Amino acid sequence: MKSWWSKAALIGSVVALLLLPLGALGSRVGLWNFQIGFLFLAAGALLAIIGVVIGIVGLILASKANRTADRPGLYSGIVISVMVLGYLMVQFNTASSVPPIHNISTDIADPPAFDQVVALREGANPLAYDASKLVEFKDQQVAYGELQQNAYPEVRTHESHLAPEQALEAAVAVLQAMGLEIVDTNPAEGRVEATATTFWFGFKDDLVVRIREISSGSLIDVRSVSRVGQSDLGANAARIMAFLDGFSAAS
Repeated sequence: MKSWWSKAALIGSVVALLLLPLGALGSRVGLWNFQIGFLFLAAGALLAIIGVVIGIVGLILASKANRTADRPGLYSGIVISVMVLGYLMVQFNTASSVPPIHNISTDIADPPAFDQVVALREGANPLAYDASKLVEFKDQQVAYGELQQNAYPEVRTHESHLAPEQALEAAVAVLQAMGLEIVDTNPAEGRVEATATTFWFGFKDDLVVRIREISSGSLIDVRSVSRVGQSDLGANAARIMAFLDGFSAAS
């Protein structure tokens, strides 16, 4: 017969594992806000830590008492708990390695402006981009624009040989291929606005593409901004680069 600590280690680890998607998907479908979803992650982490402790102590006791029936459950509980903690640790390391910013632009001096998206962002993070605003990162005060450029030097204006009309069509096609929802297309102003929704928590980030005519074709600038949260874990910069890579390939 299995001991209580063997059952506790296994059950606790499974519950910890289930809390991760439950908290995220519950936020996505509107059962609770994302702060509550994060509490699910914290609870999962706590259960995983307890699972590891009970599992190790249980293995020691099982070894001394020669309780071989306990070992599969204890080993399984430890492995699952370590997986949960490993995943959360990766997320924590990512959050601590990137600056706590969520408003990313290829042009920090003259960021592309949103239009139709503004009405969708009621109560969300402000859209103003102040490159000179000081942000604390790793115990230093750094200007927002400098912080962005240091963290994501590859995020910069793209020059295309396409005429503005062709560039606009290509931009819309790339955004759709990326799975973003097109909010508005304005050929007269050379602007496309779209919204990305993350899979787990359902976070919404808004993106705008600005196309300006030059003698050799077009200048393509992109801006991506999160609606909630302070740090985006690098998601907006990654989205901009994915768009620019896709645009380059398409053109």
